[in-house]
Amino acid sequence: MLGLRQLPCPGRKHRILMNNKEIVVFSTCPDAIVGGAIARSLVERRHAACVNLVPGVSSVYRWEGQTREDTECLLVIKTTTDRFDELADHVSEKHPYELPELVAVPVSAGSAGYLDWIRTCVADGC
Repeated sequence: MLGLRQLPCPGRKHRILMNNKEIVVFSTCPDAIVGGAIARSLVERRHAACVNLVPGVSSVYRWEGQTREDTECLLVIKTTTDRFDELADHVSEKHPYELPELVAVPVSAGSAGYLDWIRTCVADGC
């Protein structure tokens, strides 16, 4: 695998794969119904390999000069940097918020098989 570094994990069955291609994207939605619709469309279009929905997230934030509090559904989206622009465009198009949260965090390490699965799913399908 090009551009990847495998590290031994003493006492573990799997090796950890280091790279900078996979990312986890966070986005909040008003509820699990909206979040589920966005999650399914992202996976169906291969913008993401997997999306976890975490309902009941309490958010405190500034908006239009006021401090606000809401209960939201957090999407935890697994994808690659190659798919981020399409993913972001799709979320922005489907999302009901004026300014949807889209925060991408690089995956610095993970199981080799899982990271390979992410790349395969968003590339040519799994």
